Amino acid sequence: MLRELRIENIAIIERAEITFAPGLNILTGETGAGKSIVIDSIAAVTGARVGRDLIRTGADRALVTAVFDRAGTEGWFCENEIDCDEEEIILQRRINADGKSSCRICGCPVTAGQLRSLGMLLLELHGQNDGMQLLDERQHLLALDRYSGLNLEPYHSAYRILIELRKEKERLSMDEYEKELLQERLTENVKELERAQIRTGEFEELSRKRELLRNSEKLTEALTLSVLSLNGENGALYSVQDALRNCKKAASYSADLSIPAEKLEQAAFLLSDAEESIRDFQETLNYSPEEYDRLENRLHELSRLERKYRKNADLLPQVLEEAQKRLEEISFSDIMIAELDKKIRDTEKRCAELASGLHQERERAAKRLAIEIEKELSDLSMPGAVFHVELKKSEGFTADGTDTARFLISANRGEIPSRISHIASGGELSRIMLALLNVLSSGDPVPTMIFDEIDAGVSGIAAQRVGEKLALLSRNKQVLCVTHLPQLASLADTHFLIHKESDGERTNTNVQPLDRAGRRHELARLHGGDNITETTLRSAEEQLQYADDYKKRHSERVQQEEETNGSI
Repeated sequence: MLRELRIENIAIIERAEITFAPGLNILTGETGAGKSIVIDSIAAVTGARVGRDLIRTGADRALVTAVFDRAGTEGWFCENEIDCDEEEIILQRRINADGKSSCRICGCPVTAGQLRSLGMLLLELHGQNDGMQLLDERQHLLALDRYSGLNLEPYHSAYRILIELRKEKERLSMDEYEKELLQERLTENVKELERAQIRTGEFEELSRKRELLRNSEKLTEALTLSVLSLNGENGALYSVQDALRNCKKAASYSADLSIPAEKLEQAAFLLSDAEESIRDFQETLNYSPEEYDRLENRLHELSRLERKYRKNADLLPQVLEEAQKRLEEISFSDIMIAELDKKIRDTEKRCAELASGLHQERERAAKRLAIEIEKELSDLSMPGAVFHVELKKSEGFTADGTDTARFLISANRGEIPSRISHIASGGELSRIMLALLNVLSSGDPVPTMIFDEIDAGVSGIAAQRVGEKLALLSRNKQVLCVTHLPQLASLADTHFLIHKESDGERTNTNVQPLDRAGRRHELARLHGGDNITETTLRSAEEQLQYADDYKKRHSERVQQEEETNGSI
């Protein structure tokens, strides 16, 4: 449940703090007062895309903070490795002037994607255009499957295997001429790479050796001078060895000189070892011009193969292995295709069996859905409406089986059900959507539902029924609803007035919770505009009283049903 919402510098809202309650929360106000800004702020703090245009003019940043109950989100926090020991969750979205935003959950920095995935567990937001989704018949099968709780994973698994098998067969399938050309090319590549006998690391090793040979004269000169410096007349090694002899002689007279003698002996050993290493390296520089030419030719060949196969020299052995494998596949492609054909037939049979099972479950679910939707529509002042799910089998397999689904409706008794886009008016579309949401949300664990003016095109008795339906829905979920209809507003458990104020220089939107008198005045405004009279105020009070009586009757009926069920 959404407990609190704090908004700073969003559009024309400089600062607002809203405390929501369980049940039905209604937001009303004049057109343009900022009702949708509140909804946009909730969307932003639950991961929706945002931009700099959301920031209040003159401000360098905007901030939205929301506090939710934690229940039902434990798995998400565990999966995302975020600690939250409190009973409430604090979500925060900061939007900077450059359009970039930062997100936090319980004080921990997160991505917008993480914020969005958590937001989907916390609330569902339905806007004015959601009814248009009903016109997209591609969504109808998804809605039916959601209603039925269908387990599609066994079919999805078989379908993925079928797709991979078909791709493998397509890869192996080719006409004889194409196969012959490919075999010739691969055979040539295999022979060429086998002849090359490339070793991993060879190119780097030869490149280092070539660099040494190119500079061998300079190296030889420098190393010769090093040896002379070490072991020539008056060289370092000669001098240390002479010092060692004299120090050992002196140590025979004084034991205190044994340590310097040991150090000189170590120095002599190190210098001798260094000289030997230098002489060994010098010997590697003895080479013939023919050897250098062989080295250059080998590097040139490796570079040519790199360019031809567009691979680093170290990867060319892998290219050879893949070419050998592909050549073998082509040689035995007829046998492999025959084996694949058998696997494809078996998998198609498995997919057909699973798709048939899905079809039967969908048929049963379609009948149940039609009955429930027609009942909901009857409650929403469409008593003669007929709802039908047209379920057809398509040719071949798709990602969801072999079915296509289409919702058909007859809004008036005696009419043949037809496509929703051909039949429903704006108000009817809103009620059909609400009916579907009521039915589909019965098993939905999301605790909060938000409706932004979904009552467009609805009035009179139909508006009253929509309000009652939202009131019933709010018994099990928290519902937030933006509306212009007094029939809906009268049924609120908590009512907020969104209104603009101006100090002559700037305009600001305020959010004000209403008491009974404030609600009566707001309902009178929704009925009569500026013409608020004693008559409109009495009418508003009567409407509030009717709403109280309706909710009381419903509560008593629910209590009686629970007592009856408990006694059985």
